[in-house]
Amino acid sequence: MIAGVIIKNINKYEDERGWLMEVFRSDELDDFKPAMAYVSLTKPGVIRGPHEHVNQTDAFIFSGPGNFSLHLWDRRDGSLTRDEKMEFEVGAANPCLVIVPPGVVHAYKCISEEAAQSINLPNKLYKGKGKRETVDEIRWENNLDSPYKIK
Repeated sequence: MIAGVIIKNINKYEDERGWLMEVFRSDELDDFKPAMAYVSLTKPGVIRGPHEHVNQTDAFIFSGPGNFSLHLWDRRDGSLTRDEKMEFEVGAANPCLVIVPPGVVHAYKCISEEAAQSINLPNKLYKGKGKRETVDEIRWENNLDSPYKIK
């Protein structure tokens, strides 16, 4: 485990109408408050990231459809788990909420034959209020010498 990363398994409740997943509760994550939300669909074989944030915490919901291979690397100075890497499958096969703190590089790859969906509830607004600030990202995917690679 990487210090500060929270992984919460999500229960899927199914009946004759379909299914329901409770993905976020403020009483379970008292210190985390989302500022916005977005949904993303990733085509099979496509990798998103790796990148990290300086100030932003991401709260990814991987509930399906589809599955991802999620990769996390701890780059934080002073972290007890600095230089540790985590890799695990998330999505329809393992529905979960994953909170990624600033300084943890993250990337995911769609490993299912179908496109995979993710939802993110970051605690900062993309480009700040009114979209007038610089984006809080360090993009490792554009660096050929990046130590953060997935295949």
